[in-house]
Amino acid sequence: MSDRSNERPRRNHGSSSSKGRNGRPGNGGRKGRCDDSRDRRNDRSGDGRGRSRNARPGGDEERKFNNRHNRSQPRRQGYREDRMAQKLSEPDLPSDLDISVLDPSVLQDLKVLSHDNATRVAKHMIMAADLLDDDPALALRHARAAKNRAGRVGVVRETNGVIAYHAGEWKEALSELRAARRMSGGPGLLAVMADAERGLGRPEKALELGRSPEARDLDREGRIELAIVLSGARRDLGQVDSAIATLERVRPNKDERDVSAMRLSYAYADALLAAGRKAEAADWFKHVIELDPEMLTDAKQRLEETE
Repeated sequence: MSDRSNERPRRNHGSSSSKGRNGRPGNGGRKGRCDDSRDRRNDRSGDGRGRSRNARPGGDEERKFNNRHNRSQPRRQGYREDRMAQKLSEPDLPSDLDISVLDPSVLQDLKVLSHDNATRVAKHMIMAADLLDDDPALALRHARAAKNRAGRVGVVRETNGVIAYHAGEWKEALSELRAARRMSGGPGLLAVMADAERGLGRPEKALELGRSPEARDLDREGRIELAIVLSGARRDLGQVDSAIATLERVRPNKDERDVSAMRLSYAYADALLAAGRKAEAADWFKHVIELDPEMLTDAKQRLEETE
């Protein structure tokens, strides 16, 4: 699976936006779950925030209407008991947790909830992000608790999807991210969804997402992340040459030196090596090493494979 450790729940100055299992083609070179690009999701485009909140799908007025409408519908037998059981099973929250560390746009979205509920949801989201590296199972419990309390808030569903993805719960990740896209519009975390399809053993489905209209709405960084996943899907199918071509469409460039460029360069080197093009692979692994002074990737070890 691609290592999408930069896909994380949004923090004001901290964790940002995804990762699957390491060691699969197209992993962007990450050694583990930590990533120095955790702020990426704070800046991602195409999520509808450039428009009026009330004009976008799932905006305040629409959500208020939906809430009023749904409250008028008869609830299934046992609903109240199930809700009580869910709340009783929620993981504990630190009393001194500061919710201001969340991205302001997330806090704004939570204002459709009561103050007390919004505070608890925010705290569960923070705990989910903070625990992700050390205890993904507990992180997922917090994300689910937030979802159970705020299932009609798009960013909460998105967070549950991202955490589920990190925890290897591919089916849940897809379900939650699809729900988030319906609520918020835009391309959403398309690369994460495609990688989850790979996790479910469905590389063809991942490739379908790459051909979707939403893929055309991604910014360059989003296109790079999606290309890395789609390249891995091609390799899942044994199509190594197509995997290389997929990466070449987003133009690996040694003049670019940001984290996305480093991930693309690593994936390109990895694909070249898989195709037996060792000299070219070595050249790109050397470039990754130049961009990676903190040795967040295993490019040095991979370079040895080209000798």
